[in-house]
Amino acid sequence: MQFGKTVVSFFKKTQRLVPALRLVWRSSPGWTMAKLSLLVVQGLRPLLQIYLIKLVVDIVTTESEITASLDLLNQSKPLLIGLAVVLLFGMIANALSELVTTAQAQKVSDYMRSILHAKSIEIDLSYYENPRYHDTLQRAQKEATYRPNQILKRLALVVENGILLVAMMGLLLTLHWGITGTLLVAIIPTVLMRLRYTRKLYNWQRTWTPVERKSMYLSWLLTGDQFAKEIRLFGLGDLFSQRFDDLRSQLYRAKLKLMTWRSLSFLAANMVTGVMIGAIYGFILYQALQGVLKLGDLVLYHQALQRGQSGLKSFMAGLSGLHEDNLFLTNLYEFLDLRPQIVTPAQPKFCPSTKEQGITFENVSFQYEGTSRQALKDLSFSIKPGETIALVGENGSGKTTLIKLLCRLYDPTGGRITFNGIDLRDLDVDHLRQQISVVFQDYAKYHLSAQDNIWLGDVQLSPQDGQVIAAAKKAGAHEVISQLPDGYDTMLGKLFHGGEELSIGQWQKVALARAFLRQSQVIVLDEPTSAMDPKAEYELFTKFRELIQDQSAILITHRLSTVKMADRIYVMDKGRLIENGTHQELMACQGTYAHLFETQAKNYL
Repeated sequence: MQFGKTVVSFFKKTQRLVPALRLVWRSSPGWTMAKLSLLVVQGLRPLLQIYLIKLVVDIVTTESEITASLDLLNQSKPLLIGLAVVLLFGMIANALSELVTTAQAQKVSDYMRSILHAKSIEIDLSYYENPRYHDTLQRAQKEATYRPNQILKRLALVVENGILLVAMMGLLLTLHWGITGTLLVAIIPTVLMRLRYTRKLYNWQRTWTPVERKSMYLSWLLTGDQFAKEIRLFGLGDLFSQRFDDLRSQLYRAKLKLMTWRSLSFLAANMVTGVMIGAIYGFILYQALQGVLKLGDLVLYHQALQRGQSGLKSFMAGLSGLHEDNLFLTNLYEFLDLRPQIVTPAQPKFCPSTKEQGITFENVSFQYEGTSRQALKDLSFSIKPGETIALVGENGSGKTTLIKLLCRLYDPTGGRITFNGIDLRDLDVDHLRQQISVVFQDYAKYHLSAQDNIWLGDVQLSPQDGQVIAAAKKAGAHEVISQLPDGYDTMLGKLFHGGEELSIGQWQKVALARAFLRQSQVIVLDEPTSAMDPKAEYELFTKFRELIQDQSAILITHRLSTVKMADRIYVMDKGRLIENGTHQELMACQGTYAHLFETQAKNYL
């Protein structure tokens, strides 16, 4: 009864396998058809093979006493040739199957990685700031590259052994109907154990994913270059290594407990199965001793039972494996089912020019998911066409969050932002982002050529476009790049062979060049000169107006000496705007800005 319920439950839940098979088909339809064709051939071949063996044995045992050896050989020759052809054909089919399986596996694996990449690009930035998302991503990455291939492999196993099983069961039924029934019953304990173990393994993985991810993080700390200096300077290697070992020990003990249960359970199930199979062999031997079966029949039924048992075991293993895949596909679909909230509306508008009204923040508030603290509180201000503003405030005051809202990486939880009078949520997302050039404080360092590092600012251009070098000159990066061994073709960073590492200030110039390349309406510089020497910083800002041309600009910086040239300065504190005005106006007010400016100025006296 329990077995029946389990089987019914399995088939009800296999709906998740269908989308996975669609993914396999889309990735490699030609290889999939070839695989299916080979399955039919490989499933029927054993039946033909053992039947030919039976005929040969019958000829030998029946005719050997009254027929000369030469005549016996002549009678057996067609069967022996046929058997040789079947064996050869089986070898060819196996070799082709290996080729098809390998080629298809590569295609499916690459296709699934592409799907994961597409989903990673599609989803909102907020997901990356949620630990549960990273657990989901890791589980999906683990499943995506091999699970669809494994489903196809197991499905092939089920089909191939299903064909074999039908053929062998048909033969065994001619001997006695009870053999088939006993064979089916014998496999039940093993199947039940497999299904139960699969559920335990699935629950184990979901429980221990956070611990496994922590251990991988520690491994990354110990082997990556980003933390290599501090780990050595502060002597953190042994500490992190010990923590890694402790986490892996926890995982090992938990996995060993699960594997011990599996081994003992399968041992008990296999012992029950073994007793039943032994009884069937005893019955066949008894029939042979009673003279009911000829020697050829004995060989035939022995082979049929042996292959039937093997086929049934593989068939049920395939089904229970599909049940496992069905469970673990939840991990993949959990990731693929994520849906972005930042989407282009059904009837989007395209960004108008800001030359008429500019950008307006109207009572904008924002609160990150999972926290009760408001990052922005009721902000209202405008950026006029072609105006340069500066955002000033301590760390955590909400400056970078405000920029993320402007780029529509998030939507405000209150209020709205307009682009020339149009709410950002009504605009085409991609077109909006094309109108904004940003250099974040944690700008990207691409381990690509110097030319590519700048060209990525506007990939609509050709990498060889003269504007790439022009942008580098604007940012002060041209002189740095010109001194590299291969100029603009030099690989940056030390991740790949022949790469050249830049200083932090030089990397910052390259990032600025990337922002200057884009022909945008707004340019945002978040701590744009924090790593530059005073001379480079002075040169950049003395010609800043020329560099941005007629763009609106937003500067975020802690160096207040660089914001004096801004048309308007906004002072932020704990998510609120507390002051605004020109440098002269704010100094005259003797408020927060004046205090910060004077405090910094004293350090240079």
